[in-house]
Amino acid sequence: MRYLRVFLLFLRLSLAAEMEYRLNFLLGLLSSGLTLLGALFGLLLLYQGGYRPGGWAFEEALLVLAAFTLLQGLGSTLFAPNLNKIVEHVQQGTLDFVLLKPLDPQFWLSLRSFSPWGLGDYLLGFGLLLYAGGRLGLGPGDYLLFALYWALGAAMLYSLWFLLATTSIWFVKIYNVTEVLRGLLEAGRFPVGAYPALYRVFFTFVVPVAFLTTVPAEAALGRGEGVLWALALAASLLLLARGFFRFALRSYTSASS
Repeated sequence: MRYLRVFLLFLRLSLAAEMEYRLNFLLGLLSSGLTLLGALFGLLLLYQGGYRPGGWAFEEALLVLAAFTLLQGLGSTLFAPNLNKIVEHVQQGTLDFVLLKPLDPQFWLSLRSFSPWGLGDYLLGFGLLLYAGGRLGLGPGDYLLFALYWALGAAMLYSLWFLLATTSIWFVKIYNVTEVLRGLLEAGRFPVGAYPALYRVFFTFVVPVAFLTTVPAEAALGRGEGVLWALALAASLLLLARGFFRFALRSYTSASS
């Protein structure tokens, strides 16, 4: 409960600061809308002539795009504003002050800031999910399965992002590494089954893009299997990120020492 109160305080302070620039929300919504339109246009081109990549119907592929758009919103509102700043904390030595606070440093580094300008992705993602679900006749249970697998995928994405950000303690300038991760995640716009076999293996076992977007859609469609496997993978990545961060702190000497 203490950490929940702290998170709500972080949220309130972030919103109060960001509301000074309210036009940014409309601009962010416009940017998200244009990005989604571009993705939809790509899907339409892919499905020209009755082609069904990987056996996925167009409305089913929209579920994958909805999962991706929702994850993009999560990245814009929480992950990017916080995890990308770990590099700055290491460069400027302000990580010292984070470690001295009476809070868990990983909690502070992960949730200190909230950017409302990614809320447009949430709105568009939910709208796309409801539209595709309505066309496919999904029920409440199907949406719950989608939400469960999507949450596990979000935990995996957070873990991978935090792992890369933590390496800044040794390799100070790693902005490009996180951008490479975001670039790889762009593959999640489309069902993993639409890619050649080698790419499917890579996006399942190396960078788990399949678990982030395709698996939630499959679960909603009644094709999902192995929730325990997805849960185990998410828990393992979270524990790995936690342990790796603690290990990395042993090498942290601050910018002023």
